[in-house]
Amino acid sequence: MLRSLWHYRSFILGSVQREFQSKYRNSLLGAAWTVINPLAMILVYTVIFSQVMKARLPGTDSSLAYSIYLCAGVLTWGLFVEIVGRGQNIFIENANILKKINFPRLTLPVIMVLNACVNFAIIFTLFLLFLLFSGHWPGWTLLNMLPLLGIQLLLSVGLGMVLGVANVFFRDVGQFFGIFLQFWFWLTPIVYPSNILPEQVRSLMNLNPMFPLILAYQNVLAGQGVVDWSALMVPLVTGLVLCAWGWRMFRSHAGEMVDEL
Repeated sequence: MLRSLWHYRSFILGSVQREFQSKYRNSLLGAAWTVINPLAMILVYTVIFSQVMKARLPGTDSSLAYSIYLCAGVLTWGLFVEIVGRGQNIFIENANILKKINFPRLTLPVIMVLNACVNFAIIFTLFLLFLLFSGHWPGWTLLNMLPLLGIQLLLSVGLGMVLGVANVFFRDVGQFFGIFLQFWFWLTPIVYPSNILPEQVRSLMNLNPMFPLILAYQNVLAGQGVVDWSALMVPLVTGLVLCAWGWRMFRSHAGEMVDEL
């Protein structure tokens, strides 16, 4: 599998480059929109919540703490949604290629993940610059982001693969999951801090694999720097199970998917 991906590395990298360029083709500002959109989002959150609504994060005195907390959750949730959302349609969107060209099908999820990571890297770099110039640089605790991203990618790719294969045969899967994501967002403490919830609700939230991940991101980026690594076993194990399940579904139904498409 790895040898075939390496053999098709030019196809993978070329596809990532073409997709990035096609997003801004025929626009006057071109790739500058990659910077303008996330910068506008960060500025809106900062101005609205810190200056207009005067929102404060419990336990902190900084006027920007809640805006940073919110951006940390929204940006990382956005990466999760982009990978899962594109993953559930990856085989349907590339039906013509799958039916006409013989190539390792696994390159499609790899291209999808790389594109999402490029977008996230641009947005997150701007967010880090905001933290630096606003005096909220998290310091060495920022290195905790690397294992957190690894766990999130496992969870996102695994879920995306399972949904992608299932969506080929049952198109209602994609429609239902779009609705489910809206509930999932509000059942994850992104907009609100988890410590305002009753203890019984917080114990139930531990079943949500995105809860400890988002909380860890927010603790790192909002300056608290505390990561509960034991709680991250839930998203880690869930991600590994979903990746194994998605790979097995893909291998078992690869031929049937082409016929169905």
